Amino acid sequence: MSNYAATNNNEQLHNSSEHVQYVTVVIGGQLFGLQISQVHDVFVPEKVTRVPLAPPEVEGVLNLRGRIVTAINMRRRLHLPPLEEDQGMMAVGIEFKGESYGLVIDAVGEVLSLPVNEREENPSNLDWRWAEISGGVHRLPGQLMVILDVDKLLQSLIEPKAA
Repeated sequence: MSNYAATNNNEQLHNSSEHVQYVTVVIGGQLFGLQISQVHDVFVPEKVTRVPLAPPEVEGVLNLRGRIVTAINMRRRLHLPPLEEDQGMMAVGIEFKGESYGLVIDAVGEVLSLPVNEREENPSNLDWRWAEISGGVHRLPGQLMVILDVDKLLQSLIEPKAA
């Protein structure tokens, strides 16, 4: 009887475990996840205005429903080759320290609800480009989802580099 109770408690613990929802995006063939609470919009960037002397990762600024949004080219940020000309751009809108940003990505995927306790630290062999903006990983069937850490991603762009 106590064995059944222990099994039943484990099932209840597993079923009631906390989940986090992620908006999945693809950049350079790699699956990334952004916590859904951080994503405000998914949109197709249209007219992007270049900003003189901006870091190379900054695609420019755009107007999204009356708000000025800084567009961050995630391929440039990750040192990946640019998309082919015929492939359209997609972006996810996020907020960071009161400012609006659009992360320009290759594609938007689905929303996944994943158990918090299955999130793992970055593996030691994770590509350095991904590791420097990663808040951990989730192992999914047949692939690894890298969790984008918005603080790590944008902090280096908005803070002046030490001389």
